[in-house]
Amino acid sequence: MENHPDLLVGRETSDDAGVISVREDLVLIQTVDFFTPMINEPRDFGRIAAANALSDVYAMEGRPLTAMNLVCFPQKDLHVEVLKEILLGGLEVVHEAGALLVGGHSVDDPEIKYGLSITGTIHPRKLVK
Repeated sequence: MENHPDLLVGRETSDDAGVISVREDLVLIQTVDFFTPMINEPRDFGRIAAANALSDVYAMEGRPLTAMNLVCFPQKDLHVEVLKEILLGGLEVVHEAGALLVGGHSVDDPEIKYGLSITGTIHPRKLVK
């Protein structure tokens, strides 16, 4: 278990996001979520995955700032256009949230997986656990 005076929400609470104090009036919310496709439309899958990751920040009443893609994709088995559509769907939702997509990581994998790591902020007195 992590123990630090600035850690406001860690693993012990089973929340979907961690929260750490940056200064007296500002805390960071950090979360990550990804999963396999539950629908056949790549762009909609990207939208759903992004909304799911962002929801962890919203659940704590935070404001999303940045997002990073997490992608597993079978490069040899599927056309890159499928990946492009997934990423565009995610980007659309990230931008709708007012956040910036600042990077990410991809892995060649036999099964598609997509999600995002999100960083958000909130005033510590407004944080909902």
